[in-house]
Amino acid sequence: MLPKGLLKEYSRVISLLTRAMDIVTVFLAGWLAFILRFNQVQIPSSYLTAIAMGLLFTSIVFSFFNIYASVRGEGFFRHIMTLVQAVCVMGLMLAGLSFFTKSGEAFSRTWFICWMGLTVFLLILFRCSLLLGLRIMRARGLNERRVVIMGAGELGSKFANTVQQALWTGFRIVAFMDDNARDKPAMVHQVPVIQTPDNLSAYLFREGIDEIWLALPLRAEARVKEILFELRHHTITTRFVLDIFGLDLLNHSITDVAGFPVLNIRSSPMTGVNRLIKAIEDRLIAAAILLLISPLLLLIAAGVKWSSRGPVFFKQQRLGWDGRIIKVYKFRTMYEHVEENGHVTQATLDDVRVTPFGRFLRRTSLDELPQFLNVLQGRMSIVGPRPHALAHNEIYKDSIHTYMQRHHVKPGITGWAQVNGWRGETDTLAKMQKRVEYDLYYINNWSLGFDLKIIFLTFFRGFVSQNAY
Repeated sequence: MLPKGLLKEYSRVISLLTRAMDIVTVFLAGWLAFILRFNQVQIPSSYLTAIAMGLLFTSIVFSFFNIYASVRGEGFFRHIMTLVQAVCVMGLMLAGLSFFTKSGEAFSRTWFICWMGLTVFLLILFRCSLLLGLRIMRARGLNERRVVIMGAGELGSKFANTVQQALWTGFRIVAFMDDNARDKPAMVHQVPVIQTPDNLSAYLFREGIDEIWLALPLRAEARVKEILFELRHHTITTRFVLDIFGLDLLNHSITDVAGFPVLNIRSSPMTGVNRLIKAIEDRLIAAAILLLISPLLLLIAAGVKWSSRGPVFFKQQRLGWDGRIIKVYKFRTMYEHVEENGHVTQATLDDVRVTPFGRFLRRTSLDELPQFLNVLQGRMSIVGPRPHALAHNEIYKDSIHTYMQRHHVKPGITGWAQVNGWRGETDTLAKMQKRVEYDLYYINNWSLGFDLKIIFLTFFRGFVSQNAY
């Protein structure tokens, strides 16, 4: 008989297998479509190449659409709709590739449409089978671990809510236990709250509890030791939930240093392989874009020189990764002027310092294009928090206590804040707080897929803005 909690113990493996099955499904759909269209099994190399590109786009697009996020969190029907959208985008990307490479005439349109249709059908069939299998296993107790949470406070409530949204964990929270249950709600997230039993070990054994999670504040060290002592004869799995929700976390994780478990409270995601991936992404995209827009850069440079006296480029010192000072390039959009005492005044609506041509450049974000040179230099990234003037950093670092944490990654040409409308003048503290909030969300959730999503959204949301003066 399979042990209880089998899927929980191998959730990462199952997640990887799901991704692999999606790749296999797309390949099989292309192969079956070829058999149906041409009535032959052996696929020519040209069609194999097309299918291989489809597999590559599948891995990118599915991550972009968060296909592998929890179904419990969004609902199965919505998950299927997202899956259909992802396949449509993948098909459009393949069609676009064939158009630009002028290879479309080499492939059957009937085969391509059949391939996409079979891909959607087989992927939905696979997920329905997976969901049915999970329900059968849970009904038989094969993918379920009965859990009680010690502590019905804010920490226990938040943790339980997160666990209940997880697809692969297989945890079933049976009850909250609290030493002061009379002061707590009777139910928390549809889970009963009970007074801590006098004989905790006997209760856990009688109710068939597999695990107990201690969701107690850090100051409750003495109580934690009492519980562990009471359970000293019990073989139940015991876990301690770190009370870190009140901390300003940034890319937090638990690691091992010289044999000691260490909680990383604030750290950069750009380490190891991630740093290499980010560097390759930045250099390849920046080089390709500069090559494509080089004629446009020359036209803008001529326009800047024609519009007013002064240099083509505006250079300004700003903070980069880890707070290092970098020099950022932009096309000059203002008349030459000098501000007193090094004060930096943000551009405002109808600012008299901005030239007519400069106003157009700022509205369309074309003044930012020279920053692709900064990316090639390694000073900036394509995607990241926008760099601010040094004077603004001095102002906001004390007003917003998490402000400087946005420098845990390289500044970017575009970012999560910008595609969500938080760009341009930050004339109020609330506006800057919102921008910092989005910047920190980006750092906490960084991935290659997230970067590609932001780049994609920039084409629709990031260039023209009524907030850019």
